[in-house]
Amino acid sequence: MGIAMSLNQAKAQDNPNKVYDFTSLEKTPDYPGGIKKFYEFLGREIKYPEVAKRNSTQGKVFASFVVEKNGALSDVQITRSLTPETDKEALRVLNKSPRWNPGLLNGRPVRVKYNINVNFSMK
Repeated sequence: MGIAMSLNQAKAQDNPNKVYDFTSLEKTPDYPGGIKKFYEFLGREIKYPEVAKRNSTQGKVFASFVVEKNGALSDVQITRSLTPETDKEALRVLNKSPRWNPGLLNGRPVRVKYNINVNFSMK
């Protein structure tokens, strides 16, 4: 069984475009400095949309993306919307994110799907 598992893992790594989930990794992707630093980045970069301010819109935009082997984010998508304006802003900021540390499988970087929420709160 161990041999079959090793062969399956080798075959999976032969597919350079495969996107992995967290459960199959030895090291999950992370933002340099940790997730707290990523939320600080979001806090600095988010520009509250004027329409959302006028309407006192608050809440969360849920998004997903793929952390690529080089740490870049790709395939950024909104998975649960708040408003068109907040969704657009969340996409804008996520697309300008600095590179992450990639996820690892068998010591090699792999593409990993990541889910996150972006908070819109009027303080």
